[in-house]
Amino acid sequence: MSETKFTAINNEISDPNIYPSLFLGHGSPMNAIEENEFVEGLRGLSSSIPKPKAILVISAHWLTDGTFVTAMERPPTIHDFGGFPKALFDVEYPAPGDPMLAKQVQSLVKTQTVKLDYEWGLDHGTWSVIKHIYPKADVPIVQLSMDYKNSPEQHFLLAKELVPLRSQGILIIASGNIVHNLRMVAWDRLNEVYGFDWAIEVNQKVKDWITTKDIESLLSIRSKGKEFEWAIPTTEHYFPLLYTVGTRLESDSVSFFNDKPVAGALTMTSFRFDSSLYQTQIAKNN
Repeated sequence: MSETKFTAINNEISDPNIYPSLFLGHGSPMNAIEENEFVEGLRGLSSSIPKPKAILVISAHWLTDGTFVTAMERPPTIHDFGGFPKALFDVEYPAPGDPMLAKQVQSLVKTQTVKLDYEWGLDHGTWSVIKHIYPKADVPIVQLSMDYKNSPEQHFLLAKELVPLRSQGILIIASGNIVHNLRMVAWDRLNEVYGFDWAIEVNQKVKDWITTKDIESLLSIRSKGKEFEWAIPTTEHYFPLLYTVGTRLESDSVSFFNDKPVAGALTMTSFRFDSSLYQTQIAKNN
């Protein structure tokens, strides 16, 4: 594949209301009902982003054979975990769906076939973070699955096809974690800001590659050594990041938040891309 295909997209969008594209580190499902600094970081997003028409989410917890997009009017809240308190299972996030947006996503993606789904709903990679941003559950949500057979390049190129949504009132959110190794978590330090040296090193390298637009490195983590094997033993929590990177515009700036490790082998690092056009409009409005 040519190098030009891996650059940030530079299209002719001129709408000053280009929405940000977000990557949210979601961590433990307990963040849905606990109070901590990461939850506060999520809440802060709603004050800096105008309420969108709808949200498109790519979650680490919806891997499929093929690519699907939820198209029901009322997506159910999925409790896709075990061993947690009843209070977590009692959480419902009754945000509406958006069948028209689902069909729009289906038509935008040309690199592969996207099928409409009427069975999945909102998994905890979605509702555990969005409930803090929009607690009234009054913004329609559509989820896009990740085909587990796709290469990093295929995920990235699919994401680039979603860029037009950013100028149509749609907020794109990818939800996962840069570093995510549950087998090496220090369970006795589960609620502590603490990271193993290799976790901090990998997290920083990924941040540097995002900042410098080093797409080739972001797509080739399997050739980066043992630290990356420890930090990203499986890719389902990392691949959502490629969707955020894929929806980056040349005019975008990047900012990081919730940028801390927890329990040794997890990082909550989140980031957002904001268009300079969007930032100028916000400044005028204020």
